[in-house]
Amino acid sequence: MKKDSHSEKQDNLSGIFSKALLTGFIGGLLWSAFGVIMYYFKFSEVGPKSFLLRSWLTAEWTNGWLGDVLSILLAGFISLLPAVIYFAVFKKINSMLVGILYGVILWGLIFYVLHPLFSNVPQLTDLQFKSVVSSICLFVLYGAFIGYAISFDYHNMKVREKHRKQARS
Repeated sequence: MKKDSHSEKQDNLSGIFSKALLTGFIGGLLWSAFGVIMYYFKFSEVGPKSFLLRSWLTAEWTNGWLGDVLSILLAGFISLLPAVIYFAVFKKINSMLVGILYGVILWGLIFYVLHPLFSNVPQLTDLQFKSVVSSICLFVLYGAFIGYAISFDYHNMKVREKHRKQARS
C-alpha cells in the first residue's frame, strides 16, 4: 500500500525533528566539553559546571571531574530546548549566518538576561576580556553547529521531496 503525500511529509518532518533533537543533544555534549577544556586551559574563568552545578550546589564533588562530566551531560539535555526552538523558528533558513546569530543571542540570554539565576558566575563586567571573547566564540560555534545541521537536514528533505515529485510526474 502506497503512502499518501501528506503522510509521507509528516513522516519526513518527524524524522527531521528527531534528527534536530539528536543534533541538540550532541551539540550540548560537544560544545560543553569544549567549554570544560577552555576552562582548564584558562581561556575562560567559568566552565559549564559554574552554570549548571556550582550555582546551586556547594558539595565538594562538583569541583572535580564528576562535576564536569555531570555538567556536560546536563548541557546535552538542556540543549534540546534551543534545538527545538531553532527547528520551530529557523529551520527553513538554510544559512550558517542565522546559526551564528542564534549562538550570539543564546550567549546574551545566558550571560546577561539569565545571569541572576547563576550566583556562582561573575557579572559580565567582572569577567576578563578573554573569558568574554572565548565564551562568545564557543556559543557562536554551538549556534552554527545546531543551526546549520538542522537547516541542512530540512533543506535536504525538501530537495528529496521535490525529486520524488518530479519522478512521479
